[in-house]
Amino acid sequence: MAQRYGGKYSPDGSDGTGPDSGPDRGSFLGARRTRAGGRVNLLFLAPLPLIWSAFGNGPAALALNLAALGLLLLAAWMTREGILAQEAYEARKIARRPGFPRKMAGSLLTGLGLAVAGFAASGGLVAPVVYGVIGTLLHSFAFGLDPMKDKGLEGVDQFQTDRVARAVEKAETHLAAMSDAIIRAGDRQAEARVERFQTSVRDMLRTVENDPRDLTSARKYMGIYLVGARDATVKFADIYARSRDAGARSDYLTLLTDLEENFAAKTQKLLADNHTDLEVEISVLRDRLQREGIRPDAQPTHPNE
Repeated sequence: MAQRYGGKYSPDGSDGTGPDSGPDRGSFLGARRTRAGGRVNLLFLAPLPLIWSAFGNGPAALALNLAALGLLLLAAWMTREGILAQEAYEARKIARRPGFPRKMAGSLLTGLGLAVAGFAASGGLVAPVVYGVIGTLLHSFAFGLDPMKDKGLEGVDQFQTDRVARAVEKAETHLAAMSDAIIRAGDRQAEARVERFQTSVRDMLRTVENDPRDLTSARKYMGIYLVGARDATVKFADIYARSRDAGARSDYLTLLTDLEENFAAKTQKLLADNHTDLEVEISVLRDRLQREGIRPDAQPTHPNE
């Protein structure tokens, strides 16, 4: 479906100053280039010549070459998913390790696929073993291993870390559901507004990750309000995809603006509270130093003087 793109010089005249517009803080803010690109895409292309080797050499060669092709394509997919999972892990300050080591599985599948392909070509056992071991090692060196432990902050107990990690993962699930739903509406400006709102939500998530004590204060926003935003997005997408109702669109964009402003204000309040806590800690430490009666410029006195 063709999409209409807005902007300052587009027919709708939107220049970023309207009621449903604001500073451009969309999905590219703080974005980093993904590593699930060039080399990973080559993994999908490299085994394709096995298709030609599979035919014309009998049923055994057909089965072995197609099995090798399937294993290598599955290895490429597992590798890509493992890289994406690692990038999501690295982007957060508090995160649990991936539930399944996808990149390591990709290494093993690569070695197994090469071993099957080598057996189909040579019929012996030495070549498949060599291909399998070398393929597994080279894949591991090229793409690395999966994160093997949970990541938290120093001085934060495991219980707090798990609470924050679960809350952030649930919030990210709601945001992903919003993205999937708004695509059905087929409105580029609404998609951009959802992305901008999601940026405000992720600002709050990063703030809570930096100080897990903020989770209690932010729980309503990360839970009730975010679920409400998700449900409203799903309903709007269903209605607008059928009727192109301008009134529903206007109400929805206004809702996003209100939600974005409230999430941003709450995030600023959390940051201000954290700054206040720092000032209190500094003040308490200074008071203790003063009670010790020690001054940096005080010169030691000789006991005989």
